[in-house]
Amino acid sequence: MCLCFAAVSAAQAPSATPRQEKLLNGLKVLVFKTPAADKVSLKLRVHGGSAFDPQEREGVMKLLSESFFPTEGSRSFFADELGGSFNVTCNYDYIQYDFTSRTGDFVTLIETVAQAMANPELNKESTAALKTALLAQITEVEKDPAYVADREVAKRLFGTFPYGRPEMGSTASIQKIDFADLIFARERLLTADNATLAISGNVDPALVFRAARRYFGAWLKADKKIPSTFRQPDAPKNGLPVVDSPVANTSEFRFAARGLARNDPDFYASKILQKIVENRFRKREGDRGFVRNDPRTLPGSYVFGVSGWRLGIIKKDGNAVALPDDVNSYQAEFLKDSVTQDEFDTVNREWIARLNPDNISELWLDADTYKLGPVPKEESNAKNVSIADVQRVLEKLRKQPFAFVLVFADGGTTSRN
Repeated sequence: MCLCFAAVSAAQAPSATPRQEKLLNGLKVLVFKTPAADKVSLKLRVHGGSAFDPQEREGVMKLLSESFFPTEGSRSFFADELGGSFNVTCNYDYIQYDFTSRTGDFVTLIETVAQAMANPELNKESTAALKTALLAQITEVEKDPAYVADREVAKRLFGTFPYGRPEMGSTASIQKIDFADLIFARERLLTADNATLAISGNVDPALVFRAARRYFGAWLKADKKIPSTFRQPDAPKNGLPVVDSPVANTSEFRFAARGLARNDPDFYASKILQKIVENRFRKREGDRGFVRNDPRTLPGSYVFGVSGWRLGIIKKDGNAVALPDDVNSYQAEFLKDSVTQDEFDTVNREWIARLNPDNISELWLDADTYKLGPVPKEESNAKNVSIADVQRVLEKLRKQPFAFVLVFADGGTTSRN
């Protein structure tokens, strides 16, 4: 999810309102005219991500996202032949492909992407190769204590709810995935009527629409819609489990509470609150501390984290770890005080300064993914947050139960509690 609020000059920014067309197969096409652009940008977003992974087969959507341009050669084509770039993102909410090309090659760009989506080369051999590559990537990140802490606190907060399971899968879940799992997911979710195509550049919109109709018209639509309904997670359990760190002499402390959905009216107030609370948090923990606010299709999370938390102070007591007395009320220190006018003014000024969109197409894609209101209203809401709005979100956060996790190793072996 991208707010697209980095500042640029008006001459470089795309038109705020795109020309739109929906193809017969349900694909929505947006065209943003950007006269000053020296490249064409094509963004293809599929409105379904790893939240749809089957339980114990997490990683299906990640593997599927990698399957459309699976080799280095297929990806380097965009740089070598079209003078552009390639990137793919897979998160809980969506899969997005980002491409660029020279302006004169934009029809070739559209054709290349459309052929891959309409005629994917997915088979047992390519699936095995994708699994091998992803397993190697996951094996590395699972050695990172910070990643382990993020995963453990999410699991503690959400349980088996999709946001409690790893976006990219685990070494155990990837091994269970077979070719049929990817085919099933592709037929359910990677369909034309579950996607939006956004093209920005110094292009003729009429020509773009003709090319989109010609090349993307062969992409099939779904037989039926897949509702994104999930059983809501239970409240997190009390206590602070201690998890073995994969690296000696490390400590990663996390505490988290449920947050807001992306389409919540208080979304923008929650982003301002995140920075206010992070400023408070860092006064105590310095740059080792952070606060993340991850609104998603369904209510996401606030995550507080500290690297090296009380390392050298926390001690083992036999086979267990002796924890500080204040550990389960630690979050209250940063949430107990009301938002002051000075705090709000400082953060809000920074926020407003970033509201010059350099890539308005992302906000239009978000509008489809998260079922937002009209984009102009979203822009207005972002600019008109009040201190009362932020205080209201803070009061909601205070009432949320928190999940706590400590990932720790002091050079010996730590037992799980």
